[in-house]
Amino acid sequence: MKEMEKGREIYENIRIPEELQQKVSQAVESSRMKRERRRRLSRFLRRAAGTAALLAAALTVALNTSEVFAMEARKIPVVGGLVKIMTIRSYERSEREMQVKVEVPGLDLGETDNGLSEEVNEQIEKMTAQYEAEALQRADEYKEAFLATGGTEEEWIEHDIRVRVWYEIKSQTEEILSFAVKGTESWTSAYAQTRYYNLDLKTNTFLTLEDLLGEDYMAIADGQIREQIAERIQTGAVFLSSAEGGFAGIGEDAAFYINERGNPVIVFEKYAIAPGSAGEVEFEIERQ
Repeated sequence: MKEMEKGREIYENIRIPEELQQKVSQAVESSRMKRERRRRLSRFLRRAAGTAALLAAALTVALNTSEVFAMEARKIPVVGGLVKIMTIRSYERSEREMQVKVEVPGLDLGETDNGLSEEVNEQIEKMTAQYEAEALQRADEYKEAFLATGGTEEEWIEHDIRVRVWYEIKSQTEEILSFAVKGTESWTSAYAQTRYYNLDLKTNTFLTLEDLLGEDYMAIADGQIREQIAERIQTGAVFLSSAEGGFAGIGEDAAFYINERGNPVIVFEKYAIAPGSAGEVEFEIERQ
């Protein structure tokens, strides 16, 4: 019994690390949780032990009680014990007979941030707002043309137009975070947009292909892409020829993300180097 009482006393007096407690408290305040939820979370934090298991439990409470953290747990990468990217705004609404669903991520690099979070977040906010506005405008123009060519309002509604903006985490470690922000429209894929963010968490800077592959990154990438194209053609894949505007080498602004193996994956937009039926075409580049 004495050992049990002693264990309980130790458990109840262990405090959660101050840095995580501040993060959770800020999230709770910013989401204006109901008073009872705040009391529940506060009681839990006072009693939480400093073990990894109980830290995870504390984060679970935040996820379940805060609007800011209202997302699937698998979408929260934890790097060095701190959340680095999270959903800061998520909404669904109807707009002119169209459904709009938006999930906006936000980056938080903590005390070591040198302004990168603000820069990335501003870019994401701008892209999200611009894509949503332009997608709705395109849908309006499509509707106008549809009705002008004999379509009816009832037939238009059956199109079930949907505009979606969301993000995908490609990989995350204590040193690297790679994610993509995407925009799509259900009635067309011609205007789909993706922006990739590849971040060095040690220096809080953007990672480039040169950082990953060295100063000869263009030659390295071009060589491996040509080899992969040849291999895929052998298995039935179709690519545009050089005369048709097919692959002619990457540029300095080549789109890429970093996969879980730590390799860059170069992405070509639909129609860029292959027929539209191929969709986006990706090539993993092995690092030397």
